[in-house]
Amino acid sequence: MADLYLPLKGIYFGQIKAGNKPFEYRLVTPFWTKRLVGRDYRNVIFTLGYPPKDDTSRRIVMPYRGYEQQTIQHEHFGSEPVEVFAIHANT
Repeated sequence: MADLYLPLKGIYFGQIKAGNKPFEYRLVTPFWTKRLVGRDYRNVIFTLGYPPKDDTSRRIVMPYRGYEQQTIQHEHFGSEPVEVFAIHANT
């Protein structure tokens, strides 16, 4: 079974590492729908940017626990509410 890799910006990587961010969000687009809907993964691997394979300090590996669809308003996505895949980011 494959792993789901999610590259993150530093602020979001730090929040997940500290256990303060329960979800990582991706917009509901054809790209993310194809990657998530009806698929299962062994692990979700959050990376700080795109680290070399041997740089474990910039990776958080946790069991994949799925996602839920949510409507959120977040500065990263603009001022209007948007539909997102909320990928579980807690153990």
